[in-house]
Amino acid sequence: MNQKKFLVTGGAGYIGSHIVKHLGAIGAKLIILDNLSTGYEKSVLFGELIKGDLSDRSLLESLFQNHRFDAVLHFAGSIVVPESVLKPNLYYENNTENSLNLLRCCEKFGVKNFIFSSTAAVYGLAESGSCHEKSPLAPINPYGRSKLMVEWMLEDFARANNFNYVALRYFNVAGADYKSKLGQFNPKATHLIKIACQVATGKSQQMEIYGTDYNTPDGTCIRDYIHVDDLADAHVLALKYLLDGGKSQVLNCGYNKGFSVREVLGAVQEIIQKPFRIVESKRRLGDSPKLVAESAKIREVLNWKPQKENLLDIVRSAYQFEQNLT
Repeated sequence: MNQKKFLVTGGAGYIGSHIVKHLGAIGAKLIILDNLSTGYEKSVLFGELIKGDLSDRSLLESLFQNHRFDAVLHFAGSIVVPESVLKPNLYYENNTENSLNLLRCCEKFGVKNFIFSSTAAVYGLAESGSCHEKSPLAPINPYGRSKLMVEWMLEDFARANNFNYVALRYFNVAGADYKSKLGQFNPKATHLIKIACQVATGKSQQMEIYGTDYNTPDGTCIRDYIHVDDLADAHVLALKYLLDGGKSQVLNCGYNKGFSVREVLGAVQEIIQKPFRIVESKRRLGDSPKLVAESAKIREVLNWKPQKENLLDIVRSAYQFEQNLT
């Protein structure tokens, strides 16, 4: 990995910045492309930050022409499910069309390794609520569909070219590396734990639960929460796997266990040792009742061994980060 050069799109964002930190710490050379719409310059701890957008084909081509990238790691994308339902064009432009721009450059300039930030939303409602990589793909919102279309493009590009990829299907990413001052900076982020920590630190007055009548034990949605540092480790392992000649893979990133919205809020209240105001609201558009990863494959293929699976530890790291935000 030392002296290898990588393009990281969206590397100033929440997830991308943690991957940049992990790669920079082991000596990788990094070019970070980010339009800073949801990313922050202060999050980029290593490498050279280029402010720009994937829709700018001339900028993309100049980057590929001026640098000999050993791989591309693609995190730039829109992720808000309800917004995708209301504004699908934005998601097909930013998630799908811009990914195609990136893949065209990989093909033109001979970049053969690609890491893609995908999502568990490709599984849709997931009848059993537990998803493995061969589970039916039936996304129920434009966000999930726009990401699945990129997975299909990757598969087709790999079939047509000397090209390999790892698509990592994220479940619910949470937590922070507060010691490195990295976490979810965006005050408008829609992540449950981020919002709960904003309430816990007094930055918001109340916590809303969107839907309490789902077919789950307590009526609220269940998700598999993964600490962002464990997710970053998975990306480093996936990159090493490709550089060592590994073939294309689609891998779930999760812990094989889920927690309901109420359980997560209970964990936050346990950390701060006091209750806060919770308001029950109607369901949001495009939410699934339950999404939990079956992640045996990533553990086998990449020898991934997550270190931060405890929900209280995930919540505590997010809360400590939020406390330090001004």
